[in-house]
Amino acid sequence: QVQLVESGGGLVQTGGSMDVSCAASGRTFNTYDMAWFRQAPGKGRDFVAAIERRSSSTYYGDSARGRFTISEDNAKKTVYLQMNNLKPEDTAVYYCAARTSDGAYHPISVASEYGNWGQGTRVTVSS
Repeated sequence: QVQLVESGGGLVQTGGSMDVSCAASGRTFNTYDMAWFRQAPGKGRDFVAAIERRSSSTYYGDSARGRFTISEDNAKKTVYLQMNNLKPEDTAVYYCAARTSDGAYHPISVASEYGNWGQGTRVTVSS
């Protein structure tokens, strides 16, 4: 198990930028696929971005592609989500998620594939 703690949410104006972070516990950070999901009020949890160890690739949901960037600092065991050109529809609670990378294929964008979740950090984009 890995514990995840998000930080960095808040209020930002439309068109602005915001970074959120996720600090992970444990010694095997680089064996976990790391992802960001978000959940807007009254809606389901949507995939935002992920880092997959098996393919050494990053993936983005449609709403994030071209505006958001996922990155990590292995020494700090932290994954980041840089969000640019934010829109009111980006308003949501952003959750960090992790799953053990076992070398097999597992859908990267499916929330139920992840067994470890942070508490979430709220991002509000004002119009």
